[in-house]
Amino acid sequence: MGSARAGAQAEEPLANSVRSAMSAAIAADAPPKPAFATVEARLAYLRWLGAMSDRLQRQKSERLTRLEFLETTWYESTRAGLEPALVLGVVQVESNFRKYAISSAGARGYMQVMPFWSRLIGDGDPSRLFHMQTNLRFGCVILRHYLDIERGDLFMALGRYNGSRGRAEYPNAVFAARRRWQFTPPSAA
Repeated sequence: MGSARAGAQAEEPLANSVRSAMSAAIAADAPPKPAFATVEARLAYLRWLGAMSDRLQRQKSERLTRLEFLETTWYESTRAGLEPALVLGVVQVESNFRKYAISSAGARGYMQVMPFWSRLIGDGDPSRLFHMQTNLRFGCVILRHYLDIERGDLFMALGRYNGSRGRAEYPNAVFAARRRWQFTPPSAA
């Protein structure tokens, strides 16, 4: 399976307003079942879910576990204003979809969240970073925060997320992995 990829992401001071906003973003309840404005939007989501489930089957063989993971990933990524393919690419590079992955730097779970984040914006319990939804929510909120800091520069935000800001290895690995998870719905002909 290989080792977890997380770099030496550094704890940075957060302004109280940023800490409060990030804490609120991770504190919400479990993802609701998605509601869609149109039948077409619902069908597009179901097509995405089916295609991603097929692609993820090798890493997560149990169908219900796979669907729960994908539903949560879709919800948390769209909630944070991130593309689901990007988040799946980060998960692939960081942990190869291993829930209990721990890096040499101590980062945990699917998105390899550093334990200091549980103290800064969570309840202080780093063991919760192994909970699927908690880990995906933290990872998406943190990546969104870095994307905002870097003024939309995804390359730099990914480097900051990994603790390798300014180096190309990690962002390029995520960009390559993201291509596997991009979904273009079949055209109606």
